[in-house]
Amino acid sequence: MEKLAAFNSQKYLSLETYRKNGQAVRTPVWFAAAPGPTLYVYTAADSGKVKRLRRNGEIRIAPCNARGTVAGAWSNARATIVDDDAFVVGMRFLDRKYRPWKQIMDLAHRLFPRHRRVMIAIQPPP
Repeated sequence: MEKLAAFNSQKYLSLETYRKNGQAVRTPVWFAAAPGPTLYVYTAADSGKVKRLRRNGEIRIAPCNARGTVAGAWSNARATIVDDDAFVVGMRFLDRKYRPWKQIMDLAHRLFPRHRRVMIAIQPPP
């Protein structure tokens, strides 16, 4: 768990994914930590970050603020798109961490379901 200790008191992380040409794209996202160590992020299935992750799961992460200003050291990590039980577990951790804002977003998604959502599991390298 010490590999992800920099994220313990943070609300956002900067997720750095890579385009086909190798150019880095940084995105501030909500995340929740689970035992393991695993960080969970959820997003729209058709988002750019998901397209880049399907091609290359090697990423970098760093603590940041809501605008994406990095507030700590970058760490290498591996991201995978998960479903079924891992999706439910990730949502449970996110629900707890971001109450009540996450519940409001979920309600909006149920009322206006435009995009399917996916869960991204992030793990540090061994």
